[in-house]
Amino acid sequence: MSPEKVHLTEEKATLLATLYGRALDARSPSPILGDELAAEVVGRIDHDFRKTGITARTAPAVALRARFIDRWAAEFLAAHPDATVLHLGCGLDTRFHRLAPPPTVRWYDVDYPDVVELRGRLLPERPGYTMIGSSVTELTWLDQVPADRPVLVVAEGLLYYLDPDEAPALLRAIVERFPGGQFLFDAMNRRGLRMQKLNRPVQKAKATLHWSVEGPADLEALHPRLRCLDATSAFDIDGFDRLSTPHRIVARIVELMPGMKRTAVFYRLEF
Repeated sequence: MSPEKVHLTEEKATLLATLYGRALDARSPSPILGDELAAEVVGRIDHDFRKTGITARTAPAVALRARFIDRWAAEFLAAHPDATVLHLGCGLDTRFHRLAPPPTVRWYDVDYPDVVELRGRLLPERPGYTMIGSSVTELTWLDQVPADRPVLVVAEGLLYYLDPDEAPALLRAIVERFPGGQFLFDAMNRRGLRMQKLNRPVQKAKATLHWSVEGPADLEALHPRLRCLDATSAFDIDGFDRLSTPHRIVARIVELMPGMKRTAVFYRLEF
């Protein structure tokens, strides 16, 4: 089988950076996430991954983010083994394969049609798994998903790329369609968005971040049914000691500047 050539730009190109980060972690002597399938997929793509800006020093941060959201997702699926999962902006993430949900779970991976086509060529199919090729903001894709079960919505590394009107509209549409569930995602406040000028993978992809969240009140104001269960600073997640020395120095500086802790936050919302 010949290697898959990939040509992606802007926000789409960031999926190559996160894929490569998980692959480098899997190949490391002491993996954080251990995503062996990501390493296999990287080996099947004809691309100079050094251009993503991800290195062996920065890959652990990618793995930590994925592991943190995986744990929240696993908790929800343990409590709701008949849930529907919407994995938004899935890129080439292998979350379905990592979590291996029971066959009673309906899982939908949603991304642009060209990304979904690429997934279909690179990742194995599984029972209970469906891909939808659509921009997440073109809300008609929701018509393809039955609305009769609790829903888990995972949007890792996605919502801040959406326009400030589109991200809230997406969340509202899901809340109004389903009987209940949770959202899991990472977000940044306005300061965090400005700091992305220093983020090499974002720079390399020529991507732009748009939507900021200042705190739980911003999110709860989007719909009367929304309630924030958790708002965990990215600097407080388990495993930060596994990061490179520069990352740990930044974390130490942040400890001395409390306002900086809220620049990047993991949110778990319930409705």
